[in-house]
Amino acid sequence: MNPRPRSAAGWTVSVFGALAFTVGVLGLVSPDMQFDMMGFEVPDRRGPGDYTPAVLATTSVAAVNMGVLYVLGAAHQWPGFLAFTVGARLFMGAGLAGLMLVGSAPDAFVGAVAWEWLGALVTAVAMLRERWGRPAMAA
Repeated sequence: MNPRPRSAAGWTVSVFGALAFTVGVLGLVSPDMQFDMMGFEVPDRRGPGDYTPAVLATTSVAAVNMGVLYVLGAAHQWPGFLAFTVGARLFMGAGLAGLMLVGSAPDAFVGAVAWEWLGALVTAVAMLRERWGRPAMAA
């Protein structure tokens, strides 16, 4: 048995999961490249008590974890999983946007907000198209 997504919505979740996994691995392998990609300054030297690299490593491990979860959840067609990912991504994007609005996060987070909301939108549209009678992808 070779589990794989059997719907367009499942494939969207799988693709976003694979991308999350890849970005998470990038953060673990090359933190400076990840900081640069996020628009953050990479200082030549960090001061005592600067835990920025540890926080990046933690979020990178979380991205790897979520990437694996998304791919497996879509491949095994866990009931309600696709809808869960839409809600979770909307919530994550709103949380990041809220942090930006109150000044607790840099404006560079706008890319992460867009990433989360775009993922939620693409999956939701695919789910609605399937619900409205568009043919699902073949098994």
